[in-house]
Amino acid sequence: MTTDIQHIVFDIGKVLIHYDPHLPFSRLIPDETERNWFFANICTHDWNVEQDRGRTWADAEALLIAEHPAREEHIRAFRKHWHEMVPHAYDDSVAILEGLIADGRDVTMLTNFASDTFREAQERFPFLKLPRGVTVSGDIGLIKPDIAIYETHTNSFGLDPKATIFIDDAPANVEGAKAFGWNAVLFSGAEKLRNDLAAYGLKV
Repeated sequence: MTTDIQHIVFDIGKVLIHYDPHLPFSRLIPDETERNWFFANICTHDWNVEQDRGRTWADAEALLIAEHPAREEHIRAFRKHWHEMVPHAYDDSVAILEGLIADGRDVTMLTNFASDTFREAQERFPFLKLPRGVTVSGDIGLIKPDIAIYETHTNSFGLDPKATIFIDDAPANVEGAKAFGWNAVLFSGAEKLRNDLAAYGLKV
């Protein structure tokens, strides 16, 4: 597989930094069965995604507290303890990102992230400021895998879709990028990513 890749676009969560909401909640709700029920029925993935789409935490919390008033403390704990959910970066992935930038490659980021927590992440993980720029879903009211978010990122950064490769850990997001016209690879670790990039002529 050979193609002239000029633009590399990274996802962030579970590609460059670790994310796991169970980390603080294993302390807050020690019983695993109850904790799993809480994430399946109250602070769900779908609820959290709306903050990635731009809903404020205040509105998100108010919505759930109205439905589950006895769970107010745990609902508010999701944002309060968010920093514990992102405990560390993936150093081997970050090394690839930094290597591409050092080689003069055009690197940007496209992420489903709430606006405020992304800025918090940038302060904690300074390498998130190294790429040319980033499209944050919470800033623009669009989320992956909506085709419109890939179009927005392409237009914002002047990318040539055919010369763009996207790296994401979610199959749906990879397929969305391909549907728009980007090249895309599924992230499952730095070693595979190096091999995937090499297949596109990018040595890191």
